[in-house]
Amino acid sequence: MSREASVLFDVPGPKARRRNLIVGVLGSLALAAFLVFVVVRFEDTGQFEAAKWDPFQYSGVQEFIFDGLKSTLKAFALAAVFSIVLGAFLAAGRLSDHKVVRWVATTIVTFFRAMPLLVLIFMLYLIPGSQGWWTWDPLWPLVVGLTLYNGTVQAENIRAGILAVPKGQSEAAYAIGMRKTQVMTMILVPQGIRTMLPTIISQIVVTLKDTSLGFLITYPELLAAAKLIGGYQDYNMPFIPVTIIVGTIYIAMCMILSAFATWLERRLRTSRKGKPPAVVPPDAGALSRDAITV
Repeated sequence: MSREASVLFDVPGPKARRRNLIVGVLGSLALAAFLVFVVVRFEDTGQFEAAKWDPFQYSGVQEFIFDGLKSTLKAFALAAVFSIVLGAFLAAGRLSDHKVVRWVATTIVTFFRAMPLLVLIFMLYLIPGSQGWWTWDPLWPLVVGLTLYNGTVQAENIRAGILAVPKGQSEAAYAIGMRKTQVMTMILVPQGIRTMLPTIISQIVVTLKDTSLGFLITYPELLAAAKLIGGYQDYNMPFIPVTIIVGTIYIAMCMILSAFATWLERRLRTSRKGKPPAVVPPDAGALSRDAITV
């Protein structure tokens, strides 16, 4: 009986399940002990005093956090979309038959994957203004930096997914006269995206978490809002409470993305049920277009 694969990992076998159960129980016990220790320490240092949590009942503080959340989601949405688009173009360049295009795409991918993201964001934020070229809203250095870095990672994810498609698929398509653009868009890309969907979604989650770097360039995202709230002297500097609240928001957003990934992967798998696998007979030249599974 076949077992459905998870969107994040392959289904383990019997031995792996037993080992995972033991590790899970021990890890849960260790985590529970750590949480108890943290709660006790917070209680001893007065982090649960009402005075430190009262500020979050004010509508102004709630709106401040909500504005930071909106800024975070705005930067994330732009960076996620642009990085996927850039990744698709760079993956196509890496797979191009033209040596110059392939070399340029490879150079871009190698350079920006090696560049530390924080350094890249600072360069995009500081250099244009210091050279008198232009000044721009902190949103755009953050979005461009996230796009360049995550786009190159997504390019490798997409390229790996395309290369994972059996060669018989493209060979059969070429045998019936399809051009490379048609083979790529109709045969390889749809199957490659399904293959690499878990990795693509995982990198999107990384993009969401990396938006927190925006506070270093004065972008008013969620972490920057938390820093300002925690520094208010009138609120008795509630660093721990605001960290708990903001951390919970970040975790919730990442869990929502993971849940969406699971739903999307199941939806794609369900849409393919009942379709026979692609078969490439010895006489590939006699294939019709209906024999290719897209």
